[in-house]
Amino acid sequence: MSILMAFRFLTILPVPLPREVPEKGMGQAVAWYPLVGLVLGGLVAGADLLLGLAFPPALRSALAVAAWVALTGALHLDGFMDCCDALLAPRPPEERLQILRDVHAGSFAVAGAVLLLLVKYAALSALGGWLRTSVLIGAPVLGRWAMALAVVGYPYARPGPGLGRLVKEGAGRRELAIATVVAAGGVLLAWRWLGMIALPLTAGLVALMARSIMARIPGLTGDAYGAINEVVEVAVLVVAAGWK
Repeated sequence: MSILMAFRFLTILPVPLPREVPEKGMGQAVAWYPLVGLVLGGLVAGADLLLGLAFPPALRSALAVAAWVALTGALHLDGFMDCCDALLAPRPPEERLQILRDVHAGSFAVAGAVLLLLVKYAALSALGGWLRTSVLIGAPVLGRWAMALAVVGYPYARPGPGLGRLVKEGAGRRELAIATVVAAGGVLLAWRWLGMIALPLTAGLVALMARSIMARIPGLTGDAYGAINEVVEVAVLVVAAGWK
């Protein structure tokens, strides 16, 4: 059940679920976030290979990034945009939390989204062959493992009920341990033993981002989890492009 909930929550893939699911299932689903990333990465990598048969490199990269966003329903990108509006503007913590719930996109959100997608596109365009495919598989795994780290390892910002609180309260060390094992398997598949280096580097990046966010609001939110995922993914792409 928790695996299905992870796919239903993080993707647009048609996943059958009963009408009534236990609230604790949202937190238990955190254990399988990296598995969702592995499947998404496999789908994007497969689509990218097929696109390469018909389209020139630039268009291929643009369509691959579009597929990447589309398969998640732009869920994490939306969180990143909300964080740009709330955390970059000079506002007190209470107003920042209100901005995070605002459905409208401001100038910081638009600029942040454009720059993020532009960097993803440019970095992906610089990659080819095995490295390109492995990054498309591994980056979503690390991004979703980063979310599991953020959910379990850092306090939640808002009091009272909410979707983010359901995820936070239902996830613990057990879920994080499972997510870590799954993520390790995913990066081993993508990069072999070299992938083991990516886990502590990702954990360090999560710590830096979480502390930066918590300097502005009293904890993390669902939007913050999505923003962390996006930043980790783009960091993997940039590092891979530089490595090349």
